[in-house]
Order: sequence, then structure tokens, then C-alpha cells
Amino acid sequence: MSEWLDNLIPIKAPELTHEQLAGWRPTRAAAEGLGCRLLADQRIEAAGGVTLSADVYTPSAPGRYPAIVQFAAYTRELHTAGAPTGSNEIGSPPVFTARGYVQVVVERRGMGRSGGMQNVFLSPEDVDDHEQAIAWAAAQPWCDGRVALFGTSYYGMTQPLVAIRRPPALKAFFCNEICTDYFRHLVQFGGVFNLYFCNLWMGANFTPAMYGLRVPPVLRALLSHIFNSPLQRLWRPLLMMRMDAIYRAFMSKTPVKPVREWYANWMLDGKSRETCLLQSGPSGDLGKIEIPFVVVQNLGYFNLHQFGTYDLFQNAATPADRKWMILAPPRYELPVYAWQLEALAFFDHILYGVDNGYASQPAVRYWLEGEERYVGAADFPAPGTAQRRFYLTSGGADAARHKLSETPGEGENRWAAVPLGLPVLGGFDEVANQTLTFELTAERPMTLAGPVSLNLVFSSNEIDSHLVARLSRVTKDGAYSLLSLGAMSPARRRRDPARDTACEIVHDTSVREPLEPGKPVTLSF
Repeated sequence: MSEWLDNLIPIKAPELTHEQLAGWRPTRAAAEGLGCRLLADQRIEAAGGVTLSADVYTPSAPGRYPAIVQFAAYTRELHTAGAPTGSNEIGSPPVFTARGYVQVVVERRGMGRSGGMQNVFLSPEDVDDHEQAIAWAAAQPWCDGRVALFGTSYYGMTQPLVAIRRPPALKAFFCNEICTDYFRHLVQFGGVFNLYFCNLWMGANFTPAMYGLRVPPVLRALLSHIFNSPLQRLWRPLLMMRMDAIYRAFMSKTPVKPVREWYANWMLDGKSRETCLLQSGPSGDLGKIEIPFVVVQNLGYFNLHQFGTYDLFQNAATPADRKWMILAPPRYELPVYAWQLEALAFFDHILYGVDNGYASQPAVRYWLEGEERYVGAADFPAPGTAQRRFYLTSGGADAARHKLSETPGEGENRWAAVPLGLPVLGGFDEVANQTLTFELTAERPMTLAGPVSLNLVFSSNEIDSHLVARLSRVTKDGAYSLLSLGAMSPARRRRDPARDTACEIVHDTSVREPLEPGKPVTLSF
């Protein structure tokens, strides 16, 4: 009776208008039109007598299929409803099942319908449970013994973390928007606690209400016919108009006590790898990964997720012709329905052996803004590209528009390192400028495709400061788009070159080197 009721209303798949394919179209599919059936709240035995809860979506057509396992810290109660929540990053199950895959969505221990007590996010215990979920899925009668992974953000970050353990059943993974070093990418970006993100993320996802949320599958399916219908053209613009208020409401919430304790550690005492309660992540062990994968990153997300993409692609031991990186347009929409068709083409190629054109896709595809197209390359930065060096050249008064020049200039300028947005007296910007602006007029066509870094001779009248550097593109009609952004604490400027990648200058932010007021230091980031 329960399974019948759970499947009384079919989940409505969305229109796949989000980013789906990076500049190509597959020529064949392994299967189509196989339908979707839910096996709700399946129990997975884990260590310590704990059972984890998994919702399993299978094709309606009987058979044994590859399984796509998804593991994160969130409640899944609204995922298949199509609600635009910040944790709805699994894709849409009917899209996968129709094409011959089983989708398995697991809740971590202590969350939602899973048993046990939670540990800190991304803990070794979580990886144990993830590994067990992979083995469990491979052994089920609806699975052919092969498992893949798919998901965005947290659902993507857990993929390399379990892949370094090499579970026998794991054959491939497709991750979007990841970190690989949780200390430097997630908690202490540029040596500064990631306050705004943690406030929003924890307030939105880890309150008592979210842990206790229960939405019957039939109601989720009913809601999907609202959220994934043409009606969204009416309600989504209204929702977007209220996003600032919604964000403020999330940030005022009170998460459960363990989450608040981790937050306090990250903010106050966990400013070194040794004292931070969050493990460092798979960076440094990525050479243990040998299976095929695709990693995707939108080019508008500059802190949390950007650098893990390059780290994974550069350092995984997967053969060069079995790993792909996609650097996508700077767009991110919720729910995250993006990249399902790309993932299906990849899985069809790897798991079903379908000759659909994936094998001939370049190792790297990156979005070229301005030309609005993907460019293929064997690596990133693309082989044969040349570095361009520009110099900051003073234009006189601090508040003036300064120049970027291809020849070294002279001069010194000052700014008040008071973050924009802090409440200050009206007219403060007239007596103490908070930014320095440098401009370069592009008089001939110029293509920029690769990492951006800044080397700066810097001094302060304090023992520390906070720098944010932005590179932007401004068109003739004044349209503005952000191309790159970086931030750092000068007192945590110690380089950690062993961790550098081709696209990231890494600092050992565990080391504090207070500035001497008025004494210049060189910063690179």
C-alpha cells in the first residue's frame, strides 16, 4: 500500500533549460523512456548498528541498471518537489531513470530519517557511510553492480572524498561546484573566516525544523507539478525580488547546537589545520583517484568552489583521456537541474559503452565570454597561451582613475580598508576612499583565458588588513561583468608552494605573520 501511494502521482520532470551540454550534442543514448518508480526510505546498515535512509528511484521497466549514489548532509524532503532551496542539488530523478539509471539519495547519519548521531561535516565517519552506501547499492537486485556519483556542491564535494578510497563498485563520477581543501576553500578562504556563507548555509539547512522535516513522497510529487510547471514563470520573478529578505531570514535562524559549536570553532579557534574541527579534505590524496570523471565549475563562483575543480583535474591519476573539465558560464540556478544531459552522455559512454561522441570531447571545455561559446583545449591554461603582465600605474590622487599599463610605472596610492557595506557616516567616501580603481582600454581584440593573479607591494598602519581584488570587463555601453576575484589577509601571506596548482596560489593560512605598521611586504594571490 505504501509503495502504491508513494507512486500514485508521478514526479514531474523539469524543462531542462539550465546549462546541460558544453558545446556539443551526443549522437546516441543508451536508453530512453523507461519511466520512474520510487522505493522510499530504504534502510542501509552502517557501522555501530546505525541504519541510513535512502530514497531509491528506479526505472519503471524491470531490470538491473547502474546506480547513481548521492550523499550529503541535507534533508532530502523537498528535493524532488523541485523547490528552489539551496540544498536542492541532486538533479531530477525522472531524468536519470528514464535513461536507464537508478538514483539513490542518502541522508547522512543523524539527519532526517537516518539514525545515529551526526559528526562534523565531511568527517571520516561520513566517508565510511558513503562507502557503505555504494557497496549496498551495488548489491541490490535493481543494480547491475556498477555505481556512479552525481551532484552539485556538497553532493559534489563528497565524490572525490570517497573516490580516493577506491570502492570496488565505483566506476565513474560527475561533480559540479566542488572544494578539495575544506580548510582553505570552505572555512578560511584567503585566511579569513567565510562568515557570510556559513551564516547563510547553516541557517538555511541545519535548524531543528530541517532535521525534523517530513514530507510524504506523494506530496513531494504533487508539489513538483507546481514548482516544475509553467507557473514558475509567475512565481519565480516574485521570489527573486524577495531574495535579500529571504537571505536575511535564513541568517537569523538558530541551527542545532552541534552545528553552532562547529561554527564557533571555525570562527574563533579553528584558524589552523591543527585546531579546525573540519578535516582538510581529499586535496593531497587526489593521486589515488584513477576512475573516469567529469568536473564542472561555473566561472562566476570565485571563492568556495572554484579552486577545487583545478586541483582535482590536475592532480587525479585518472588517465588524461578519461577525465574532463568544463568551465561553464557564470550562472547558477536553483534547483540545480544543470548538467544532467552532459552527465548522462558521460555515463552512457563509460558505463554502457555507447559510442555517442563523448570520447572525442576535448579534455577541457571553457566558456569564452564575449564570443558566447565553448573553446576546447587539452589542458588549462590551454597549451600555447602566453602570459600577459599588467602593472598598476598611479594616476595621481587616490580617488582618481588609475591605469593598468604594460610597462612598469611609479607611484603610491592609499585606500581605507573598510569593507564596502559596513555602516559608516554619510559622505565617508568623499574623505576616505575605500577602493582603488585601475583601468585598461582594450584598443584591439584580446582574449583572456586562464588564471589571474596579483602581486602587490603593500603596507598598512595596522598589523593586519583585508584585501579584495576584482578584475572586471566593462563594455562600451557600460555593461559590467566580473571576470575574476580574490581575497586575502596580509598577515596570512606565507606561501605554501607544494599545494599550488596551475590556477591557484596557495597560502599556509595557519601561519600568522603580523604586519609591521608602515613596512612594505609583497603579497601574491
